[in-house]
Amino acid sequence: MLEDNSKYTRLALAWILGWTIFRLVYSAAFLLSPDETNYWQWGRHLAWGYHDQAPLLGWAIRLSTEIFGVNEFAVRLPSVLSMGVASAYLVLLAGRYFSGRVAVATALLTQGVLEFNVGGLLATCDGLQAMAWAGATWHGARACEDHEWKQWLSTGFWFGFGLLSKFTMVIFGPGLLIYMIFSKEHRGRLASIKPYAGVVFGLLMFAPVLYWNAAHGWNSARHVAYIGGAGESFTLHFKYFGDLMGSQAALLSPLVFILALWAWIRVIKRDYNRRKWIIPLLFWTSFPMFAGFTLLSFHTRIYGNWPGAAYLGACVLAAAFFSNAKPRLWKWTLGISYAFTILVLVQVVFPILPLSPELDRPATELGGWDEIGEKAAAMQAEMPDPDNTFLFGFRYQEASELAFYVPGRPETVSINKWKRPNVYDYWWKDEDLLGMDAIGVSRHDNEVKKLRKVFESVSAPVPLELYRKKPFKAEPELVRTVYLYKAYGFKGGLRWEPPKGSKDIRKSS
Repeated sequence: MLEDNSKYTRLALAWILGWTIFRLVYSAAFLLSPDETNYWQWGRHLAWGYHDQAPLLGWAIRLSTEIFGVNEFAVRLPSVLSMGVASAYLVLLAGRYFSGRVAVATALLTQGVLEFNVGGLLATCDGLQAMAWAGATWHGARACEDHEWKQWLSTGFWFGFGLLSKFTMVIFGPGLLIYMIFSKEHRGRLASIKPYAGVVFGLLMFAPVLYWNAAHGWNSARHVAYIGGAGESFTLHFKYFGDLMGSQAALLSPLVFILALWAWIRVIKRDYNRRKWIIPLLFWTSFPMFAGFTLLSFHTRIYGNWPGAAYLGACVLAAAFFSNAKPRLWKWTLGISYAFTILVLVQVVFPILPLSPELDRPATELGGWDEIGEKAAAMQAEMPDPDNTFLFGFRYQEASELAFYVPGRPETVSINKWKRPNVYDYWWKDEDLLGMDAIGVSRHDNEVKKLRKVFESVSAPVPLELYRKKPFKAEPELVRTVYLYKAYGFKGGLRWEPPKGSKDIRKSS
């Protein structure tokens, strides 16, 4: 029986390896999104912290691009490898605590989920956090089982690694603690120093980020609090709940989402083999993430990827509960999940669906940045003093895309005055740019009035139409139009200015 488990586990790991290799190749097939170029910019400005999020992704991208050069493949490599490691951890967990067949089912499910493929392709914090979450779950289970120093310290390492990846990793710790408090088998472990040593290890890893935040007015904490609704008056409503549920069904596929919910409900109802202590452990290291963001959705908007780590453990539970007991439902779940994921991946590089540009987000967010970069460089060369002409965006997204796709990859500027504070506030001050000319990129053609507040003069915007080729159509299709501005004599005014009298939590004291 053990030999069979080993055989199935190797098969599951081979499936994960195959999909990881596919994602390695596919990751170079399309341009970087604005957030990805922003994280790449972090790697050019190494620090212990950044305004928006924990710093590890910037460090990882810097390392990857130092080795493989500055290109889409290298920027995305940390995410691709991280999701592969996360999936491997889940397979090992399923194989050890359930069976080899459940390990195969876990591999099949995780590699078919759209959200895991997105997290395993795009250079975002989600891939690194997924690796940390899965690693902490595996070593946390082994620590509860064996109570060995190496397992508790490994759990602490992955906990700290996760905190360095994404702040929401903090939810993992209380979840594991709650499991241990209510576990007859493992409650006694809390009388030992070992679990606490693991926690201290993880927090020490995170300590430099806390120091950076303390030195910068807790800007990251205030930003996270703001997007979590702390700046809004306290109200409860259903305005965003439906959006969250819809996004989860879309990112997971409806049947995977249903099975995840069903698995959690079965644990809540105690409808499982009570000898399988791993089941409540997986519940307490997955469900709290989902439940927390669901509750928060009754107050503020929650982005679809935020609860993503919750579904790592949920996929193992779903595989354990349903892959054998509900074979027909399981096959439909896998089939729909893979079909939807493959369709989306094809659409990104070969738009076969008859979607309008407004509905085709990859087309509008990813396409054309190389053309924009070349146009901006050409306009910069036409300026009276090109060497004293900087490139800017009205948001960090445009500024970061220019930094990556303008030939030579120059440093760029985000004029945050009218949007919100962001990481560019730490890299540029008004006095660095006073008197200089600039080329700017915007999605809108009505920015002249704004720009005249920070420049001596501004020319009319130059439109740049961006097209895409459609299969089976001779004529390319207009996707969007961006506008480039020539501005002269920067007067100052980079930083965001909150409305007068505003109590915005992001406002620096």
